[in-house]
Amino acid sequence: MIKAISNIITNPALVNIAQSTNGTVISKTTVNAIGRPGFILIDNNISEDTKKFAAMKEFLYQACCLAVYMAIIVPIFKKGGFKLAKEKIFKNTEGFQHFNSFKEYIYYRKLADNPSKQNRLVSLEKNIVHHNCKVKDMYNEHLLKELCKDKPDKFNTVKGAVELSNIIGSIIGLAVIAPQVSQKLTHPILRVLGLEKKEKVQPSNTETK
Repeated sequence: MIKAISNIITNPALVNIAQSTNGTVISKTTVNAIGRPGFILIDNNISEDTKKFAAMKEFLYQACCLAVYMAIIVPIFKKGGFKLAKEKIFKNTEGFQHFNSFKEYIYYRKLADNPSKQNRLVSLEKNIVHHNCKVKDMYNEHLLKELCKDKPDKFNTVKGAVELSNIIGSIIGLAVIAPQVSQKLTHPILRVLGLEKKEKVQPSNTETK
C-alpha cells in the first residue's frame, strides 16, 4: 500500500503538475468548482432552494475563474512572459537563445525530464512530428547533444521566467479580472436557470403633469 502511494506521489507527470503554476491553479480551481458546491448541497441546515442557489452561484464563480485563466492568463502571460524574458529581462542569459517559442522549450523540457536516455533517443529517432515540425529539425545541435546525455540541461532559468510570469498572471487574473467577469455573468445565468428572481423596477412617484 505504502509503495503504491509512493509510486503515485513520485510519478513524473504528477510532479510536473505540482511544480507548474498552470497545473496547480487549474487543479485547485477544478476541485473548488466540484467540492464547494458539493459541500453546500449536503448541508442539511439550509433549505433546498438556498442550497441550489448557493451551490450554482459558487460553481459559476469557479467556472468563470477557470475560463478567464484558460482564455487570458495561459496564452497571454505564458507566451508574453517567454518573449519578454528572452528579448528584455534575460537577453544575455544562457538558454533562451536555443528556443524560438515557449512551445519549443516546453516540449524539450518534457523530453529532458524523461529519466531514460534510451527513451529520449527513441523519441528523436522516430522523427516525431510536433507542431508540424519534426523534433530533430526543431532543435539545434546543442540541444540534440543535451538530450543524448545521461542528464540533459533543463535550462531552469527559462522555466523560472515562464513560471514567474504565470504567477503574476494568476494573481491579476484571479484577483482582479475573474471577479469582475463573474459578477457580470453569474446573476444573469442564475435568472435564466430560475434560481434568482429578476428585480422589480420600483414605480416612480413623480406625477406626470
